[in-house]
Amino acid sequence: MSARLKLGIVGGAGWLGGAIAGAAIEAGVVHPQDLALSYRSAKPDRFPGAFWTVDNQALADRSDIIMLSVRPQDWPPLDIDAKGKLVISVMAGIRLAEVGEKHGTRRVVRSLPNAAAEVARSYTPWIASIDTTEADRAAVRAIFDACGLQDEVGSERDIDYLTGLTGSGPAFPALLAAAMMRDAVRFGLAPDVARRAVNTVLAGTGRMLERNDAEPDDTVAAFLDYRGTTAAAIETMRKEGFDEAVAKGLAAAFAKSIAMGEK
Repeated sequence: MSARLKLGIVGGAGWLGGAIAGAAIEAGVVHPQDLALSYRSAKPDRFPGAFWTVDNQALADRSDIIMLSVRPQDWPPLDIDAKGKLVISVMAGIRLAEVGEKHGTRRVVRSLPNAAAEVARSYTPWIASIDTTEADRAAVRAIFDACGLQDEVGSERDIDYLTGLTGSGPAFPALLAAAMMRDAVRFGLAPDVARRAVNTVLAGTGRMLERNDAEPDDTVAAFLDYRGTTAAAIETMRKEGFDEAVAKGLAAAFAKSIAMGEK
């Protein structure tokens, strides 16, 4: 990116908005003096040099790119005129056309970063409206590359599916970790030992998959072929419905994303 980005984040005091802002500053994508963030109650003590405000229109007026980082249920009363601006939504379920119509712009991006943006390890799928320019796309890629990895996908249906698959971020590995830790403590391990063991296993696996860009099935197959303790665990988990439970959970998240967009 050669041009300086003037970015405004509605909901910048929130967890996700703040994580994206921090990642963008850390990567040098945006300078603090070109960053505007809004808050509702207490002004956060972070991002020195940035513009903090409770007036979302004031934020929009000083920004070239406006990011909507609010809960979908808090979006309907949000009154912002974004004419001539690029609007990036990180809200689950809300369609491109709805965002553009409400805020008076034809340049809209719908995206879904996840919680790992805080450590620059988010996966962010996104899709742009037909009037979004190549310069707009470059800015979107720069912002979400700062947060981790990003892909422009082919349809809003893809975004709805990825809302469950990746938008939930660490929730699914954390769910597995919680189940493993409960079993370890139930077995008799000290909680601090169980926590360190489980967290290290998941963190190490993530780093390994990331470094090698590995196919997960290949990793599973390698352990199955060894016919050791891991194979015994995998075969039992699958027999008890592990794969089916995951598929049903993702289907439920997909359905919820669509339903949120229909309200």
